[in-house]
Amino acid sequence: MSGGPRIWRGAAASVAIVALVAGCGGSTVTPASTPLPGPTAAPTPTAGLFVDAGADRGPISPLVYGSNDGPWLAVRLELQPQVEAAKLTTLTFPGGNWGDQYDLQTYQVDQFIAYCRTLGAEPRIVVRLKGSTSAKAADLVKYVNVTMGYAVKYWGIGNEADLYANGDIPGYNVDTYNTDWREFAQAMRAVDPAIKLIGPDVSQFTANPSDTYMKARVAWLASFLKANGDLVDIVSIHRYPLPKDTQTPITVDDLRVGGTEWKQIIPALRSLIKEQTGKDLPIAVTEINSSWVANAGTDWSMDSHMNAIWFADVLGRLIDQKVDMVDQFALASQYGIVGTSAVNPIYYDYVMYQHFGTELVRAVSDDPLVSIYASKRSDGTLALMIVNLASTPQTKPITVIGWAGSSAETWLFDKAHTAVQIGTGPFVSGSITLPPESATLLIVEKPKPGI
Repeated sequence: MSGGPRIWRGAAASVAIVALVAGCGGSTVTPASTPLPGPTAAPTPTAGLFVDAGADRGPISPLVYGSNDGPWLAVRLELQPQVEAAKLTTLTFPGGNWGDQYDLQTYQVDQFIAYCRTLGAEPRIVVRLKGSTSAKAADLVKYVNVTMGYAVKYWGIGNEADLYANGDIPGYNVDTYNTDWREFAQAMRAVDPAIKLIGPDVSQFTANPSDTYMKARVAWLASFLKANGDLVDIVSIHRYPLPKDTQTPITVDDLRVGGTEWKQIIPALRSLIKEQTGKDLPIAVTEINSSWVANAGTDWSMDSHMNAIWFADVLGRLIDQKVDMVDQFALASQYGIVGTSAVNPIYYDYVMYQHFGTELVRAVSDDPLVSIYASKRSDGTLALMIVNLASTPQTKPITVIGWAGSSAETWLFDKAHTAVQIGTGPFVSGSITLPPESATLLIVEKPKPGI
C-alpha cells in the first residue's frame, strides 16, 4: 500500500481434544518453482473436518511468516522482546511508498541488516524507482552485497508503481514501468547476478475482477509478466480486501467470510503467470492486511481480535495454496504486529504458527466459517490448525486418516487465551468443540512403533 508515514488510499469455551484416529498406518532460503497445489478444494469425504495425513503435499515455505519494516516504523524498546518472540522469517524494507519518496542511506541499510540478523529474518530490500535511476539502484546493490558482503538475496524495484499516475507522475503507464523495471533489473543483476528479483508489487489483485480499478490491476500485471517474465524470479502482489468500495462500510462479518477469496486468487494468479510467461513462477504476497484505509478501535479494525482471526485463516489458506512468501503490513503501528504500547492481536498468529509443521498434508472442511490446515512437523508429530471465524462456539465432527497417535497437546488463541498451551489429552474418534473467533492448534503425537 501507499504509505510513508502511512498514506492510505482512500468468553471462551473450553476445547475438547477429541478427534478420530482411523488408519494404522537467518539461513538463506530460495523458493523453488512451486507446482500447482493438489485437489484440496474437493468435497470432504466425511462431514465436518477431514485430514488425510498420508496425502503429502510437499514442503511449506519457511518465508510465509514475514512483515514489512521501514525507517518510518518504530518498535518501542519494551516491545522488542515480543518482536523477537514472533520469529519472523522475512522482512521487506522499506515498507510502503517511503522507499519511493526518499533515498535509502547506508546507515539505514546497516541498521536493517543488523535487525534482521537479530530476528533471524531473511531481508528483502526494495530500491527506489520513482525519482531515481538504475545507476543508483545498482550502487545500492553494490554497497549491500559487494562492499559490505551482506549477501541480500531478495530485492524489489519500486512500490505499487501502478499508482504512480495517481500521484506526482501524470500519465505514468505500464509500458513506461516495464521499460524502467527492466533497466533497473539489468543494472542490479550486472552487479550481483545471484540476486532474486521480486515484482511487480502491484497494489491489488483479485480473481475475476468486475470493476474498472481491479481490471486495470490485472491488466498491469499481465503486461509486466509478458514484458519481464524472463527477469522476474518471484511474482508479487499486494492485497487489502476492505472496504469493498468507498460507499460500503466495513463490518465484522466481512472478516468472517473474507478469506474464502484466496481459493480463487492464487489459482487465477498462477494461471496468469503461466499464460504470460510459460513458467510456474513462485508467488509472494508482499503486503497484506484486511483494509486499505486507516482504522483502529473497533471490533473489525486492524488492531482487533477479529482481524487476527481473519489473518490466521488467510495465512492458512496461503500456506495451503503453496505461496512462497507472505509479508504482513506492517511490523509496527496501529495496524501492525505490535502497536505503540502493546502487541496487537495479530501478533499471536505468529506465535501459533511457530508450532505448525514443515510438510503440508491434505485437510478440508465443509464449513466456510471453520477452516482446517494440517502439516507434519520435523519432530514427527502431526499439527492441525483449526480456525473458527464464527461468533459462537462450533462443534464439528473430525476425521483423521493415516495417523495413529493417541494423544495431543492443545494450543489456543481466542479472546481469553493468548496463544498458550492449555493441556494435553486423548486423541480419539469423535468431535471437537471450538471457542468463538478462535484458532486452535492440536499437536498429535507421532505413531508408536508397531502401530
